Amino acid sequence: MIKRSIRSLFATVVLIAWSAAAMAATEIETEGQKFISSLTDRAIQSLTAKDIYRGERVKRFRALFNEHFAVPVIGEWVLGRNWARATPEKRTEYLKLFEDWIVVAYVDRFAEYAGESLAITRSKELDKTNVAVFSELVRPTGGAPVRIEWRVGKSDSSYKITDLIVEGVSMSVNMRSQFASVIQQNGGQVAALLRVMRDKTAALRKELGE
Repeated sequence: MIKRSIRSLFATVVLIAWSAAAMAATEIETEGQKFISSLTDRAIQSLTAKDIYRGERVKRFRALFNEHFAVPVIGEWVLGRNWARATPEKRTEYLKLFEDWIVVAYVDRFAEYAGESLAITRSKELDKTNVAVFSELVRPTGGAPVRIEWRVGKSDSSYKITDLIVEGVSMSVNMRSQFASVIQQNGGQVAALLRVMRDKTAALRKELGE
């Protein structure tokens, strides 16, 4: 009888612990979905308007990017082992150029998304501080939706995007491969990558008068 009671008590404790973990995971996933939903609503409203000039769209995109993306974390990961080889001065310049690189690569795409809507389909807890939010960009013309997965990290009470995966292609992994190739082709010199990044973003800086 005592053994049965102990087993029953143990099962109850396990069930309570499991339920608490499940509730915590649900909370993380729910908050992650809310974060992405709010961000994408702002982005679509702010960046797809046809009556704003490109310079204004760049400024809006940059503000959203810096506010909601973990820029230093992503930038360091993308540079990989070459981060440790770079001097503090090169790291500082690299992170600034990295921000410009993202702006150049993605800002004009939003001008093409007028009329599209983003539907969040589900989310999945990756660990205690990271969640994947799955969504589809629905086309008004009825074409196949674009699958977008958002990797979101939580720090204290705030959330930041750590990666964006479009149709199975990771933004961070793709850039990491590109940057590593440039450095490898130039004798392992991070300075070579910085030159390429300066050239690519020079037109943007000139346009914005920076």
